[in-house]
Amino acid sequence: MTAMISRSSLFSRRTFRQGAISAIGSVKIKLLLSCCIVFVVIAFASRAASFMGWKQSHTAHLGHPSLPRKGYALLINTWKRNDLLKQSISHYASCPGLTSIHIVWSEPDPPSVSLIKYLNHVIESNSRDGQQIELKFDINREDSLNNRFKEIKNLKTDALFSIDDDVIFPCSSVELAFSIWQSAPDTMVGFVPRMHWVDRSKGNSDQFTYGGWWSVWWMGTYSMVLSKAAFFHQKYLSLYTYQMPASIREYVTTNRNCEDIAMSFLVANATGVPPIWVRGHIITRNSTSQP
Repeated sequence: MTAMISRSSLFSRRTFRQGAISAIGSVKIKLLLSCCIVFVVIAFASRAASFMGWKQSHTAHLGHPSLPRKGYALLINTWKRNDLLKQSISHYASCPGLTSIHIVWSEPDPPSVSLIKYLNHVIESNSRDGQQIELKFDINREDSLNNRFKEIKNLKTDALFSIDDDVIFPCSSVELAFSIWQSAPDTMVGFVPRMHWVDRSKGNSDQFTYGGWWSVWWMGTYSMVLSKAAFFHQKYLSLYTYQMPASIREYVTTNRNCEDIAMSFLVANATGVPPIWVRGHIITRNSTSQP
């Protein structure tokens, strides 16, 4: 267990946006992220024996029995930002490897007929060479960040490209990351690296410090890639929903945070392999929609 955690290392979240967070807000976020990491470490450690047993019993499932199926599905998380959702779907529909789009919908009201009609239109208009791209809304009654990693039945591809609705990457960068993922389909391959390390300042080995992009840049290393822009195998959705300790999912729901840390821990413990960071030009956008 220790070797796996140190090798794949555990993680934190939140993109630092220049000038957007005050000093007090930054401290609160860092405290929350530290709590996330400590909680997930404790949860996995307390279940170490059973979780390791689970890993061994799923060896065949997590191995490389065959090459991954061609193409990838887009898994996009959104919340009352239809303008950003429209821009994202319009853009990614033109990526050549895309075969289906799954929108994680956790709003109290279902998607409107006009929204569905618009998205189907832009997909048909922007897809390359008349490629048929399936559009599905994954409707959830509960508003929880765990919804983004719920199992999706009857997926036709092994690869999932998990993306937030407020970031866009060029199709060329997405296709490059997909090709890299195909060479290592058990790991996470993504665009947004972060890092953490043990905080030994208080002589306690179970406390962690979160490092954002500038820590990655300064130290020249990383320990995770955020699921806000990452490829991973669709089998991890089932493991997240049914095999991961329920206390972690409950923490994510209560605190509305840390689902990316939980998924990173899941992949790390299930495979023992590190994530792969792909450099890419990120476009971050702000919504003009009114909630």
